Amino acid sequence: MIKVNLLDSVTDRARSAGAVEKKVSDPRTRFWLLGACMFALLALGMVFDFVSANAENSRMKAELERQEQIAAQMAAINKEQAELEKKIKNIETRIEAIKKLRASQQGPVSLLSAINERLPASPDFRLETIEQKNGELTIEGHSPNEAAVTQFGRSLEFSSGAFSNVNMETERKELTIDAKDYDKSVLGQIDTSVKPETVRFKIKCRYGIPVPAAAPQTSQGTNKAPANQVARR
Repeated sequence: MIKVNLLDSVTDRARSAGAVEKKVSDPRTRFWLLGACMFALLALGMVFDFVSANAENSRMKAELERQEQIAAQMAAINKEQAELEKKIKNIETRIEAIKKLRASQQGPVSLLSAINERLPASPDFRLETIEQKNGELTIEGHSPNEAAVTQFGRSLEFSSGAFSNVNMETERKELTIDAKDYDKSVLGQIDTSVKPETVRFKIKCRYGIPVPAAAPQTSQGTNKAPANQVARR
């Protein structure tokens, strides 16, 4: 049977507790214990600060990369937008030029149509050349009927602004008959003793945008504009 001396155990524990209390109450021991606690807390704080700083640095790098990607995308979008605006501006410029061209109607087809509408009904009226240079239009031709020439000049002058600054020069000349232009049967019917004459004309004017004619005024006090004269020789 094992016997335990409880009195010795209690005495030993009391001695151990006293020794510990004596060590704790020692100023040196308390200094080192406090220093160890402070060092542990400082080390823990440094570790926490390092981990936090490292995590924040990683987050900031990721945010910077994301912002750089967004900036690159915005730069690409701005470049595409600038190119699109440039293309739209070029298209608008072309459309405006087409509108002005259509409004002015200064193309060769419209010019010939405008002249053709004002040709007299005389079958002997002939146009030889039509030349447009530096905004000035020159029309040359001839007709044995002087009245037809005058009518053509007046139709150009009174064209609601389509033809302006009309100046016409006329000259009466003998008409030379070229046998190559006629058949022998027709040539035999021509009286060569009579010298036929023709009126050659040269008209200079400017072809521009037609101006709508103003509505006639019915007031009795309206003054009539003087009629323009066509230069004739």
